[in-house]
Amino acid sequence: MTGRKQIILAAYVGGVNEHTAWEHPDAGSQIAFSTFRHVAQTAERGRFDYFFLAEGLALRARDGVIFDHDIAGRPDTLSVLAALAAVTEHLGLVGTLNATFNEPYELARQIATLDHLSGGRAGWNVVTSFDAFTGANFRRGGFLPHAQRYVRAEETVATIRELWDSWAADAIVADKDAGVFLRDGQAGRFAHHGTQFDIEGRFTVPRSPQGRPVVVQAGVSPQGRDFAASTADAIFSPYSTLAEGKAFYADIKDRVARFGRNPDHVKILPSAGFVLGDTTAEAVEKARFIKEQQLSDRTIQVTFEQVWNRDLSAFDLDGPVPDIDPDPAAAPFIQGRAFIFQDRFETVRTWRELAAERGLTLRGLAHAVAREATYVGTAAEVADQLDAFVQEDGADGVVIGSHVVPSGLDEFVDKVVPLLQERGSLRTEYEGTTLRDNLGLPAPESAPALAAPARA
Repeated sequence: MTGRKQIILAAYVGGVNEHTAWEHPDAGSQIAFSTFRHVAQTAERGRFDYFFLAEGLALRARDGVIFDHDIAGRPDTLSVLAALAAVTEHLGLVGTLNATFNEPYELARQIATLDHLSGGRAGWNVVTSFDAFTGANFRRGGFLPHAQRYVRAEETVATIRELWDSWAADAIVADKDAGVFLRDGQAGRFAHHGTQFDIEGRFTVPRSPQGRPVVVQAGVSPQGRDFAASTADAIFSPYSTLAEGKAFYADIKDRVARFGRNPDHVKILPSAGFVLGDTTAEAVEKARFIKEQQLSDRTIQVTFEQVWNRDLSAFDLDGPVPDIDPDPAAAPFIQGRAFIFQDRFETVRTWRELAAERGLTLRGLAHAVAREATYVGTAAEVADQLDAFVQEDGADGVVIGSHVVPSGLDEFVDKVVPLLQERGSLRTEYEGTTLRDNLGLPAPESAPALAAPARA
């Protein structure tokens, strides 16, 4: 390897989204296993570090009615990842699982089992929720106040790690004839007594082949950043511009050090999209066309209704921005969709000023504020931009998604990956067998790894 930072790459298939070009002639199923297999195997062909699968725990609704332009029927995350373990060899498998609605013992067993099935390639993207709409699907009734979601999440992660560490490295003996048996009677014993969980017993799954499965988290608020810096092995960043990315990168690495951890052992990865063309002009025109496909009338309406928290169906999309204020006190008009805006009134004020300055209709405003593809250009230009972003500490890598599912990633792997490999910024072969190997992360000191099982 060269002295250059090695770019971490992950492939992303969303659980719910508005970025997919549904009517594209190459668009396929969002829920068939063949889709997940194609993306995962393409990512492995490109020597990606891991495949990431988001999760949707509830069908999203508008004014109590299920969306008519959304993904429905997404299968269970862990089941999909377990199936992918059988058709990949080196690719990490990271799934989103909610810390609010699930119990530590169950989550610990599920993730540890995936880690064993995959030979040490499992990761857990920890998410929290304070959404009563989603919580109604669960026995607990529901949800946590916003201020308490990280309290539960922190104890969930800590408890799960206690369970994962409950097997000593020498607690089992592997025998090809007799199978795995206990060396002593203490393996798997645990007892946790905290504010969120009061449990004790025996954990049934032996220690992870990689020490512990990798923990991924996304945190933007000060509380979220501290949680991620103190807990995660990898962090999703929402910042894809170099200036914002460098500021977030420096802040997180500083927080990691203040928690007594090695900053190099926490990787930062923003999501990213791409549009390639044979020329810059062609790529720019493709990006414009893709945005037209993504921003359907319904998508525009629902996006603004979530911020206003009102029914905006009476407003003409080709007319002016609504002159009414948001109604944050009303029951959520859009349910089951993550709310990413910190202040409704400030957001609307900013949008009105932008629309007035540029003479934009509501539709024009939607195009102006919609997220652009991160990398647009020729393959060489995209490789240059991505490499510079990582080498200048905007991040440690990116989580790549595509507007065309499942075949969109092929173009990136075929055209951009070889250029990154040529300059020594991306591996040409996998050096190890586990997800921690891929990411360059050591096994935790308190969790010595077992030898990964030999492959046939």
